[in-house]
Amino acid sequence: MTERSTAPVTGAMLTFSLAALVLIMIPGPDQALITKSALTGGRRAGLLTTLGGVLGLAVHATAAAAGLSALLLASATAFTAMKIVGAVYLVWMGVQTLRAAARARREGAAEEPVERSSLSGRTALRQGFLSNALNPKIALFFVTFLPQFLDPHAAAPWARALLLSLVFAVLYLAWFTLYVGAVDRLGRWLRRPKVKRGIERVTGVLLIGFAVRLATAHQG
Repeated sequence: MTERSTAPVTGAMLTFSLAALVLIMIPGPDQALITKSALTGGRRAGLLTTLGGVLGLAVHATAAAAGLSALLLASATAFTAMKIVGAVYLVWMGVQTLRAAARARREGAAEEPVERSSLSGRTALRQGFLSNALNPKIALFFVTFLPQFLDPHAAAPWARALLLSLVFAVLYLAWFTLYVGAVDRLGRWLRRPKVKRGIERVTGVLLIGFAVRLATAHQG
């Protein structure tokens, strides 16, 4: 392949990477859950939730490359069922977080930083995975965003789709690894009862808000 022919490919990859990074950095349910995990279980829990999110992305990326996501989006019943399940899960997480904030306020804890509570690695990983695997908007992203960077006349468009999905996953992992590190570094201040309750309230409301947006998402 000549230098001239590789230039458009390199430019498209750079454009995709920048656009994907911006999308990843936009606050969403992933950030809310990862913040909650990092505050509750520390750096390890936050990283495992991030890894779970990557695995959830892998489900949609693989399905999109195989054409299954397009089939899902073509079926109103399947799309509705998936988004309802995903919305219910986010509402459950949001309610649990709000209940934890209310319980802490009733107990009237002193304004000293609280110790991390236990959050098993399996739970942290599962929360991250389900947050993305049950989100049909992720499927919509891979079906509508990736094709803009694919050449339909190329030899193996599915291979390039997987490559772009891998780039997205690496960027996702890199960004949230840095994010978890920042949360963990500020952990002592963030775990002060008053601050922690405020974060839990905001996180709970955001999760429920994301659930409403997901439940009202239109197909296509």
